[in-house]
Amino acid sequence: MNTTADRWERFLDPEVVRPSLFMATMFITTFEILKDSIVDRIRDFYTHGWDQTGPTIGPQYQDEVMSRNKSALYASLDWLQEHEAIDEDDLKTFENLKKIRNQLAHQLFNVVTGQVESEHTSQFPVLVALLRKIEVWWVVNVEIPTNPDYDGEEIDHAGIVPGAILSLQMLIEVASGSTELLEQWRKARSHGRAEA
Repeated sequence: MNTTADRWERFLDPEVVRPSLFMATMFITTFEILKDSIVDRIRDFYTHGWDQTGPTIGPQYQDEVMSRNKSALYASLDWLQEHEAIDEDDLKTFENLKKIRNQLAHQLFNVVTGQVESEHTSQFPVLVALLRKIEVWWVVNVEIPTNPDYDGEEIDHAGIVPGAILSLQMLIEVASGSTELLEQWRKARSHGRAEA
């Protein structure tokens, strides 16, 4: 059991707090990306255009998605399960990830300083895997079949890196202190100016 002295030692040590805070904030951020992916991908699927107020969503969205649950998130999860993008185990995983996210959101200080135990570090790969599974399902079942460029092409599902995952990888790299992507961007930008 942690004594008061142990807790202060942990709290005052930047080498302990910094990575703990980083992982906690990355978990929360990634969970929000997952929720957006679950809801927004389906809403976009039923969008028929845009007007001055934003996207115009067809009535099928209400009939085929929102009629399932008052919550757009849970209606969307049900839709994804029906379309075999996720299964019952994934729904249980989502609930566990949501519980961890809520703990972090409401007890971040206590988690980061070691006063409360959390599974966010060990469950982070599980969170990313669920996000990837849903995103790859959209690529394989919607984007590729509707793009004639892929007609007759053999698709390596394991090699698909969805945009949400690529963005997340970039965010993790930058947030962890790497400047490699920034240097590459600056080099490409200055190269583009030189050619112009």
